[in-house]
Amino acid sequence: MSSSAASGGSSQRMFQLKTDPLTGKSEWVVIEEEEEDNGNQTTTKALLATTSYLDMLNDTRRNRAYRQAIDKTVTKPCHVLDIGAGTGLLSMMAARAMGLDSKGSSSSTGMVTACESYLPMVKLMRKVFRANGMDGKIRVINKRSDELEVGLDIPARADILVSEILDSELLGEGLIPTLQHAHDKLLVENPQTVPYRATTYGQLVECSYLWELHDLVNREAEVSDGIHLDPSGMGGLLGVKKQQFAIHCDAIKEEIKLVTKMCSLNICSICYKSYREPFKVFDFDFWRRPDSSRETELQIKATNDGTVHAIISWWLLQLDSEGTIFYSTGPNWIRCPSDGKELKSSLLGSGNWCDHWKQSVWFTPSSRLPVFKDEEVQLHAVHTETSISYEFKTLNEKKEIAHLDFCTQDCQIVLSPERNALYGDSGWRCLMLNAIEKALQQIVHPLCLVADDSIFLTIAVAHLSKSAHVIPLFPGLGKKGSKYLQTVAAANDYTMDRIEILKKKKDLQSTLQDSRKINLLVAEPFYYGNDSVLPWQNLRFWKERTSLDSILSKDVLIMPCKGLLKACAVYLPDLWQSRRSLLEIEGFDHAIVNTTLGACGDLPVTEDGPFLPFFVWQCGESKILSEMTTILELDFSKPTSPCSGKTQFQFRESGMCHGFVLWIDWVMDARDNIVLSTGPDKRYWKQAVKLLSKPVEVRDDDSSSTEIEAFFDPCNGELILKHAFLTNQR
Repeated sequence: MSSSAASGGSSQRMFQLKTDPLTGKSEWVVIEEEEEDNGNQTTTKALLATTSYLDMLNDTRRNRAYRQAIDKTVTKPCHVLDIGAGTGLLSMMAARAMGLDSKGSSSSTGMVTACESYLPMVKLMRKVFRANGMDGKIRVINKRSDELEVGLDIPARADILVSEILDSELLGEGLIPTLQHAHDKLLVENPQTVPYRATTYGQLVECSYLWELHDLVNREAEVSDGIHLDPSGMGGLLGVKKQQFAIHCDAIKEEIKLVTKMCSLNICSICYKSYREPFKVFDFDFWRRPDSSRETELQIKATNDGTVHAIISWWLLQLDSEGTIFYSTGPNWIRCPSDGKELKSSLLGSGNWCDHWKQSVWFTPSSRLPVFKDEEVQLHAVHTETSISYEFKTLNEKKEIAHLDFCTQDCQIVLSPERNALYGDSGWRCLMLNAIEKALQQIVHPLCLVADDSIFLTIAVAHLSKSAHVIPLFPGLGKKGSKYLQTVAAANDYTMDRIEILKKKKDLQSTLQDSRKINLLVAEPFYYGNDSVLPWQNLRFWKERTSLDSILSKDVLIMPCKGLLKACAVYLPDLWQSRRSLLEIEGFDHAIVNTTLGACGDLPVTEDGPFLPFFVWQCGESKILSEMTTILELDFSKPTSPCSGKTQFQFRESGMCHGFVLWIDWVMDARDNIVLSTGPDKRYWKQAVKLLSKPVEVRDDDSSSTEIEAFFDPCNGELILKHAFLTNQR
């Protein structure tokens, strides 16, 4: 989503690009500055409902730490600047610490400036201020902080900076350039800041799942199906971006082996320093102007034989200058082993699940970096203004062997880690190839339309059938996809004369000359760059199939031929807690933000929370409480039409039900029952989560069951879900 702003008169409007995932069409949505509700209110709520604001505001550890640090720092009247103010929570904390709260006006000369660039949040912040008697007591500026000018936007430089512009990697939200500009233009010399400092830490780990997420080359070498998505000698042609990825590593803690381990729990801080595991990478001081980039060399001693697949890293926030208030995003296996302050803070685990900050994972560029006990691994770390990167080498190697890059930038395809892992999964590949082979056996001269961005299916059809002609639509990949197909053609035993590349979708009709019609339409389904959508928002190919009905043969084969919308009841206490309605946060009323920010738990009966796209297996503590049941069937052999269905299921586990998980199982071949499941027991797909307003206690006997009814409208891609918990009299 992108946005732009234009000033005019006393108000400001912002244009946001909103994309319909079922059609691929985009439209600019106008968001006005005025406080009153207008025609865009529903749109604004939809844009904010699946953001991480609510999850962050439900993080009691974060809120308490900031409140304690602000109370310690703002001890007299001064000018406090809050950059990235959000709902204004930190601004209100600072105003209260100076006596500017609703309990009475202060005669001091103190002031608080709340700077927030995102207009919908500015509107919401003003409502929060009004609800807390802070309206008019805090100056609100709807600009980026680097657009602020002293003497124009603020009367003088600020004495104290409070901010929370941190992502899971720490730097990705522009922390460094924001601090640089603030120190240069907006803050007094030697200002006070909350937070005071951030430190990044890391551990070297061996984990087969993390290896699967990035090493397509070696995984594909272990599969003998004749399909080469990343052929030998073309490393980097297809794969994940060289960056840190945010992952809930606690979810895979049983699969992680620390290549270097910590000392015993009663170690002293001196021993810990010499051991250097977890190792400190960089310190970032908020109270002084940071450098744009730095480098450091680390030597880490291995205590086990093993293979380094990744670095798991996190950060520790020191919020006060004295070093008594901390917040960590570390995994929960990092526990405090002693009372020593330095050791305690360095080894602090996160302690509770939250989705706004996870751990970061940097994949080893060499897919298998073996290390041996007592060997020293040399690690070169670099940070830029927005990211941290690593390069490995051991004492036995001058430098690790980099990926070869024989292709130009315009034919390299960057995938999400989950999509990369899926393309290397032998079970998935076997299932898809089996379905394609059975379809091709039924067609003499296949004319295949690949309706989505599946490079795998495009190559598979061309590879398996020498008579097949393939037309990939590639709505997201576009020209990059066609250049990629040309690059890998020889390795996959097909020629480009059997691949018909369209410049535009509207050229499809003219391409089909001599009354040729599509007799095979396939999709995974997969849409490039569409990684965070609800399962039914991947039904764009059904829309395509409908619009192209006139050029499909009467006996056209559609793959997948059906979609089964399935559901189960789940125990998800961590996710429910993170999305529950807000009341007070550290003494400030936030109830007004609930519907706008997509609250689910503790909603009034008349309100309905949104569907949330999540990898359920990464949602903290979880348990499937019921059988997995089909609610409705989607028939792709026919044009789109509204669908509905109803089902009832029993519970197989007793416990608290926090909601339902929904997903689509794709029926690739109904005759041979070839079904691809994307349920909560599968790691490579996100499911949809519908949380209940109140958790319901259920029993694994005949005394209770659930009835679910679903309605799907293909015109707008919306799914409506109704449910009822049934109690049987015994």
